[in-house]
Amino acid sequence: MFIEKAKNIKNNWWRYFLVGPLIIFSFWQIIGAIPFGVGFALNADFENLEMDGSNDIMAMFSVFPSKNIGLALFLLMFAFGCLGLYLTIKFIHNQSIKSITTSRDKIDYSRIFYSFFLVVGITVLLMPIDLFLSPDEYELTFNLNQFLILIVICLTLLPLQTSFEEFLIRGYLLQGIGITTKSRFLAFTIPSILFGLLHFANPEIDKLGNAFIFAYIFMGFFLGLITMMDEGLELALGWHYANNLMAALFITADWSVLQTDSIYKYVGEPDITSQILPVLFIFPILIYHFSVKYKWSGWKEKLFGKVNI
Repeated sequence: MFIEKAKNIKNNWWRYFLVGPLIIFSFWQIIGAIPFGVGFALNADFENLEMDGSNDIMAMFSVFPSKNIGLALFLLMFAFGCLGLYLTIKFIHNQSIKSITTSRDKIDYSRIFYSFFLVVGITVLLMPIDLFLSPDEYELTFNLNQFLILIVICLTLLPLQTSFEEFLIRGYLLQGIGITTKSRFLAFTIPSILFGLLHFANPEIDKLGNAFIFAYIFMGFFLGLITMMDEGLELALGWHYANNLMAALFITADWSVLQTDSIYKYVGEPDITSQILPVLFIFPILIYHFSVKYKWSGWKEKLFGKVNI
């Protein structure tokens, strides 16, 4: 089983909760932040720059000559994070990439692609409907040259961002908490809640209110559940990348964390209900669909049972 893949590695608690996080954080938030920080320092007009706490992220992005430059430098942080995570699992835990990805004999790329294209298909189907029903809430901002550059960034750097979050939260920490506590319930719930809390600094929270953090927590529970039930990260990896890719390419907003030269910009006034309700509707349908397609069973044991080590 997926959590048990960590039972034959170096799995002391201090490796998971002291040394490992320190290495990962250093690469992700310190070394990885250097390119963005240098770019910000070179472009910022410090005399006229206004930053007011919750909108600091958007203010920092605004100093770059193009959104693509700011986005690329921002995503580079996650590329360094991936390096730190790789060094941690290889040298601190003596673990393979496969064992932190799946319980199967090999990584099932068909699951990744299926989950990815399912999300893309749903988005392509629903987005024109929303544009038709609420045309005044969207502004066409398509710029071919900038969009082509954006595609390159989304194909190279964006998957590193989504994969880093999945490997860190639902791979590394999920296994570490499961092995340490011997509880599947804690391995499922703690990373799911942590995933939501990690997004607390996002400008979406400032725009929609603190209650919007529950949308990210719901997302964390959804991704955690499909990881636990499917015994691997493949479905979560495909879903997370497709979700962020569609958001980056098609619709952005002045208050979203990913500032991109997308096709459309949302100019309406969002409310928390309209943002959370689709999540509560779509996630259960996806869980049911995956459970039928991949014949999930043993729900109680996989989500609430004891880790056998």
